[in-house]
Amino acid sequence: MNDLLRNQAPISGDAWNEIDAEATRTLKVLLAARQFVDFKGPLGWQTSAISLGRTEKLSPSLQDGVVSRVRQVLPLVEIRIPFEVQREELEAIGRGAQDADLDAVRNAARAAAIAEDRAIFQGYEAAGIEGIFGASSGQSLTIPESFEAYPDIVAEATHRLRSEGVNGPYGIALGPRCYTGLTRSTSRGYPVIDHVRELLEGPIVWAPAADGAVVMSMRGGDFELTVGQDFSIGYLDHTNSSVLLYLQESFTFRVLSPEAAVPLTYPPRTPG
Repeated sequence: MNDLLRNQAPISGDAWNEIDAEATRTLKVLLAARQFVDFKGPLGWQTSAISLGRTEKLSPSLQDGVVSRVRQVLPLVEIRIPFEVQREELEAIGRGAQDADLDAVRNAARAAAIAEDRAIFQGYEAAGIEGIFGASSGQSLTIPESFEAYPDIVAEATHRLRSEGVNGPYGIALGPRCYTGLTRSTSRGYPVIDHVRELLEGPIVWAPAADGAVVMSMRGGDFELTVGQDFSIGYLDHTNSSVLLYLQESFTFRVLSPEAAVPLTYPPRTPG
């Protein structure tokens, strides 16, 4: 386990509790993908990679008659978001203030949540992560121009999943545009989002890192988020007026069954 150096920070126990609680509240609101994927971990900061269960043959051989293979692994990526909290606000917490300015904590937690979800939904090539949208692009559907047509496209998505032998329950992650439009739309006086809910047995989730939407099976075993160190706050430095902290996580993600998701993507924009 890495040393977050929290005991070296000029921060009281009450202030640490409030900082952690504020970060947790923000993460719970913004982390969407964790509601759909399997969570493995936390395995600890020392975890560097996960085995893919596959090997690659090496050439040349070490010795005639000897076959050498290297085991394939997927490394975990570390993300870190530094942020600064004013010491005046930390001292106010110690005096019982209920309105301390912890915007920096919320902003760091928001950035961390979006980063994790973006890697899961959109992928992160630099870290060897293929996202759900890319892995399942072969069965994607185009988002209709009218939100009233959403139930039809969701019904088609669930039909495709069943046709691939993928059981439910099913859920849908909606990017900001999709979620806002869907929650505001009605068809013959009936909320369109309720029509969509009737087609699914799983959750309808606001997913700010998703570009479009994706209908996914909730049966388990199809998508795996592996976490070494889950979101943790550590100490970097301080001055007379502020304390420099950071929010950190290590993780990777695998799509094990691309057929278990149907991305809903926007049509290409026409020039002009």
